[in-house]
Amino acid sequence: MPDTPAAGAVAPRRFAALRNRDSRPYLFGAALAMMADNIEHVITYWVLWQKFHSPALAGFEVLSHWLPFLLFSVYFGALADRFDCRRVIQVAQGLFMLVSVSWGVLFATGGLQIWHACVLLVLHGLAGSLWGPAEQLMLHDFVGDRELPSAVRLNATFRSLGVLFGPVVGSALLLGLGAKAGIFVNVAFFLPLTLFLFRTRFSGHSRDHDRGVRRPRMGIVQTVRVLRTVRANRTLVSMIVLGGLGSFFVGASMQSSMPIFAQDLGAGSAGTAYGVLLFANGAGGVVGGILLEATGRVPPSVPAAMISTAVYGVSTLLFALTGSYPLAVLLLVVGGVANLASMSIGQTVVQLHAAPADRGRVIGVYGMSANGLRFGSGITVGLFGAVVGIHWSLGLSAAALCVGTALAAVAVRAGHRSDRVHD
Repeated sequence: MPDTPAAGAVAPRRFAALRNRDSRPYLFGAALAMMADNIEHVITYWVLWQKFHSPALAGFEVLSHWLPFLLFSVYFGALADRFDCRRVIQVAQGLFMLVSVSWGVLFATGGLQIWHACVLLVLHGLAGSLWGPAEQLMLHDFVGDRELPSAVRLNATFRSLGVLFGPVVGSALLLGLGAKAGIFVNVAFFLPLTLFLFRTRFSGHSRDHDRGVRRPRMGIVQTVRVLRTVRANRTLVSMIVLGGLGSFFVGASMQSSMPIFAQDLGAGSAGTAYGVLLFANGAGGVVGGILLEATGRVPPSVPAAMISTAVYGVSTLLFALTGSYPLAVLLLVVGGVANLASMSIGQTVVQLHAAPADRGRVIGVYGMSANGLRFGSGITVGLFGAVVGIHWSLGLSAAALCVGTALAAVAVRAGHRSDRVHD
């Protein structure tokens, strides 16, 4: 059982994870690493398009980023359960840096070929999926159960900051230094997190070790057992389903389709409209994290996750349908707030309900759904949009998200009623 405070106990502090001297450096380091991740996208995607002009390669860029989450999240969760999470994250960061350096060498020598790009894109995706489960175990180890909601929210907020400023810094490096020098400079942004992990005493398992929790062995049998355990827990299933619904139906499609919406909604300059829409989309996550943390009014619960997911779906549906540019900006901010709330609440609930020995694997199952299924939005919004138009495809996908969320809520409520009857 999680060590949540009993009734009448002192409520968790506002911005607790930032007040924690162990988790605070991690949050800043993770933000820089996430910014570096997005800087690499800005520079490499631009160079690849300029050199090859290949729509197929552009599609592969999306698939290679998200498919590793779908295929390997559970296995990487098992690695996090079994080994020191500091070292797992450092391997992921090292892989990020290796990929950036490799891009730089290929840019400098002029020897870049499509197969080089495909290999490096896959390695980059593997690094991101390896980082995820170990990071969540580290957050839990830093703060414990009581302040875990703060740690997950603030980590998501700081990551949103990295996503928000990554394109800005990436564009500045591209314009100011060029792709060759810019991609080498980008390596430096991965270093603070990597070096911090040499200094911290937390391993992702320190609290569990103090409570006598043994690390499980890795293997197919253990993985199947965890999947059965997850299937038997309605709360875990509901969070995994919610994460998958948002990922599959909307997922990564908002950013990729934004140029079209900017052109259709453009107020004066399509380029300016595009920049503002992108900023609003990213800023919503940052604003949402700060508001949730400052107020502390949204608990990490299944109903809160359901409501925030529904708000995300409705705001996305209205964004797809509106012809008003100011309203579109407002809806993107609201959607960003709701999406961050949904994902951070889901992640927290999953951690609190997972058995300590299997926490990494259970987080891996959640990551497989909430991140791995993002490739599906390229089908539900992207390919379908080529047939019916991007406004219709995003609108219908958002409507499907709303319907799926409503069905999940009904199923959870029916399950609770059944449990009460049997009790």
